[in-house]
Amino acid sequence: MLFEICAGNPESARAAQAAGAHRIELCSALDAGGLTPSPALIRYAVRALDIPVHVLIRPREGHFCYSADELEIMCADIRFCREAGARGVVFGALDQAGQPDRQALAALRAAAGDLDCTFHRAIDVAADPFAVLDTAIELGFQRILSSGQAPSAFEGRFVLQKMTDYAAGRIIIMPGAGIQSGNLAEIAAVTGAQEFHFSGRQWVEAPEGKTLPGLDAGYYASQIETIRAIMRAGS
Repeated sequence: MLFEICAGNPESARAAQAAGAHRIELCSALDAGGLTPSPALIRYAVRALDIPVHVLIRPREGHFCYSADELEIMCADIRFCREAGARGVVFGALDQAGQPDRQALAALRAAAGDLDCTFHRAIDVAADPFAVLDTAIELGFQRILSSGQAPSAFEGRFVLQKMTDYAAGRIIIMPGAGIQSGNLAEIAAVTGAQEFHFSGRQWVEAPEGKTLPGLDAGYYASQIETIRAIMRAGS
């Protein structure tokens, strides 16, 4: 099995590598579903880690129908990732009908060049996930990250199984969302997947009096032992 850790800060990125994970998806704002991280964080992760760094390309929270201005920014972010030494990028785009936006995806895919490309969980709100699979395969994506159009990969495991069968080895189906040590084995058994995506994060309390009034007194970060426990569940 291959394990990808969703890392939203330097602490999480280093924890992923120390735990023995195979790759990270670097992002920011995990509580908003993930956004493109800063250029400095991208450069840091590429420099600090020996494992591959894949970067989430998502310019804002909300839906996945992007304007021309947003697509211009996304293409520029992808080109920056190439220059910075990232190994892959993670993106997706849908049209107003919930179908894959082929024109937008082709432009983003062209900007990625030889980078590894993952179509992200936009597929989980698509009108037809199998249409997304067809488009992603046609455009040369390496994998799909999905929860099977459910709140968690465990709840969507039977849809993920259908997606894996439909893909028939033409593209990797990587379950993600809510993967824990207690459900990984069942997700793997049902779906037949070989790559898995999770954060392994825990709440880190901030020092007392060091948080702005009205905001949470802490943050989430991936933890070495949490990651290892989930990975062991798959062995």
